[in-house]
Amino acid sequence: MASLEHTLLRFQHGGLSREQLLAQVDQLLASDRTGSAQLTEILNEERTRTMLAPDVIDALRQRAALASPAVAGGDTSPSLRGEGRHASTFSQPSMPLPLEGAGSEPMKGVGDTLNNRFVLEECIGFGGMGMVYKALDLRKLEASDRKPYIAIKVLNVQFRAHPKSLIALQREAKKAQTLAHPNIVAVYDFDRDGNTVYLTMEYLQGKPLSQVLRDPEFRGMPFADAMRIVDGMGRALAYAHERGFVHCDFKPANVILTDRGEVKVIDFGIARAINKPTEDSEATVFDPGSLGGLTPAYASAEMLEHRDPDPRDDIYALACIAYELLTGRHPFERQTAAQARNAALTPRRPPGLGLGPWRALRRGLAFSRDARTPSVQQFLHEMGTHERRGRPLAAIAGGTAIAALLSAGGAYWWASSPRPAQAPVATAPAAAPPAKKPDLADIERLLAQVPCAALQPAFRGDALTVDGLLPASYGAGRLKDTLAAAGVAEVRLQVQEIGEAKCGIVTLLAPYWKQNRQAGDPASIRTRPAGARLQEGDKLVLDLKTPGYESYVNVDYFSFDGSVVHLLPGPRLRANQAPPNHEAALGTLGNWVIGAPFGTDLIVLLVTPSPLFDGMRKESEKGADYLAALERQLKQMKAGKGADRVRVDFLQITTSARKE
Repeated sequence: MASLEHTLLRFQHGGLSREQLLAQVDQLLASDRTGSAQLTEILNEERTRTMLAPDVIDALRQRAALASPAVAGGDTSPSLRGEGRHASTFSQPSMPLPLEGAGSEPMKGVGDTLNNRFVLEECIGFGGMGMVYKALDLRKLEASDRKPYIAIKVLNVQFRAHPKSLIALQREAKKAQTLAHPNIVAVYDFDRDGNTVYLTMEYLQGKPLSQVLRDPEFRGMPFADAMRIVDGMGRALAYAHERGFVHCDFKPANVILTDRGEVKVIDFGIARAINKPTEDSEATVFDPGSLGGLTPAYASAEMLEHRDPDPRDDIYALACIAYELLTGRHPFERQTAAQARNAALTPRRPPGLGLGPWRALRRGLAFSRDARTPSVQQFLHEMGTHERRGRPLAAIAGGTAIAALLSAGGAYWWASSPRPAQAPVATAPAAAPPAKKPDLADIERLLAQVPCAALQPAFRGDALTVDGLLPASYGAGRLKDTLAAAGVAEVRLQVQEIGEAKCGIVTLLAPYWKQNRQAGDPASIRTRPAGARLQEGDKLVLDLKTPGYESYVNVDYFSFDGSVVHLLPGPRLRANQAPPNHEAALGTLGNWVIGAPFGTDLIVLLVTPSPLFDGMRKESEKGADYLAALERQLKQMKAGKGADRVRVDFLQITTSARKE
């Protein structure tokens, strides 16, 4: 909801006081009956937890709970729920309260332990059936398991009070366990602790797709990037359909973009088997659809009319999401399929979308099942996703949380925008060219004597081209004079000048940068679009390319004030392992926004054959401390004969205030 997002952003940037914020939120909730669900979802996002103080979040959670007669769902639209469910309210998850219909036992929350084994550490989401927590499995911890965390869905009070709730969860676990697919979350088991019924499943580090689509600044993404997500979602649905299951509530909130760049579909909790075998007597005893829900904006007209589920219902939802990924807007402005059909609405063709994919998208959005694409496989084929199945390295998952670049000079809110233009090519004939052209090896030895530089020479005919980084204190003019004195007839400099604060990192990594430039499969980092300069309010998107072997990717932001921020891996983006010759986008979906103070900074891509550090470094630290640690690690890597696979690329960016 844009108005809620805008209100929170105004408060964050000092445009509203705490009292004004709460007053405006009260007005918004009073005027919009769906606002409480949207506010609840916003408060679940990592970005919101970063930009708002805990006491403000507590106050907003209480308002969202009091404004809603039912538990907020996981999407920007309210869920249509079954009959016979009574109202209740939620408190902050870490402070569970006894709710109506729950009996005397309060709902489990953060800090509680289930069956003396699972410690609920963090609430990571809400759903139609309950709340999802990150939980520590004490048994795995005792066994020194490297991945001791799981996700646990705890049934909400209304659902667990239903006499058949345990049956519903058992059916969900049973069905989900049969859906073993890379694009579907792994479900382990179900159990209960007293009156608390819960489901254990794979813990995913990432964010829901709904968080990306609801961002006020999101206006769609390039076709290739969107199709990578559509392909992952479609593969999951096609796999489930082949096994007789329809999701029934497919929506952006049920799609997770992991920090590893994976697309995972979650919550087949209300999926009902299609073409049920007659011997499956369980289906006649209990239908989980009676307890489930669906989300109007993504539900087909047939689902709204309570017709039996069909795979084409999921195709309608998939097409809606594909349209949003391309345009940033719902194809029917979030009206239900029935409303859009009755109003004879037609979606507009996304700008730049080819005729073939546009026809496929329109067919997937058909209001009638008979006119809709018959299978997910056909929809993917017609959209052309099979041509774009390369997964971007952690880019999709990296992104929507705003990263604060903390430094002594202040905090930077930064993101999308590309690399500044290279310094202009300067051509200067040598004053007195010698009869014999100097050897390239001699030129390299000469350039190696330039302090605080990373320079790479190459002859093209009689002209010498030099590119890289050069200290401003040395200067391009002095470098040209030095090369002319060595007998170079023509010099073409393609260098960027750097400040003294960058000398340490450039000197340390210059040998690996040269090694990378001389390789046949160099690693690289660029801004998107290339050559752009960054102004206040711009976003940063980085295009990465890895070498021809499996590697670990590190991206660090060296500020002009001497601090360094670890972008990858970091607290918001942990997974950094990449396959050979991998091309990826970092921050494609991001909200890293340029802000004051402004200056010239350096982004460093460092690719290593093994993890650079044993553990995660804190997000921001002093540059000198990091350089000392980095030098030790590189020495160890060199001693282990791994230095030949260390690759470096530099990217200098300049930020400035936006002119009115």
